[in-house]
Amino acid sequence: MKKVSQKIMSILMAFVVLFSTMSFTIDLHYCGDTMVDYSFFHNVETCGMKKEQVVSTCENPEMKNKSCCSDEQIIIEGQEDLKNNFSTLTFEQQIFVASFLYSYINLFEGTASEEVPYKDYPPPFVIRDVQVLHQTFLI
Repeated sequence: MKKVSQKIMSILMAFVVLFSTMSFTIDLHYCGDTMVDYSFFHNVETCGMKKEQVVSTCENPEMKNKSCCSDEQIIIEGQEDLKNNFSTLTFEQQIFVASFLYSYINLFEGTASEEVPYKDYPPPFVIRDVQVLHQTFLI
């Protein structure tokens, strides 16, 4: 069970890294206030109402035909650099990291000698078998 959960977690973490580094765009096409079409990979298909090109003539330069359609593009950029650069740490951050590592390493004390002090002493003699006497058995 433990190996299965580890494999599931590793696959999940791989997907997290994949989706955090992937960039994509979403194209949206609106006709008025209503969204007509959206697309993740290709250009959006329009609703058929083309935007009219305004021709500047001398007749009515202030009169412009505005289209009711609009296109919107949402760009989601992924993370480019996955490797943290520790050369940009400030002096205070470097002091913190050094003091943390020093205090963490000193938490673990090693044994000074390899001697076992009770090696030469025999175990005590069993006078009576207590489990049988009290009839308490671990099953």
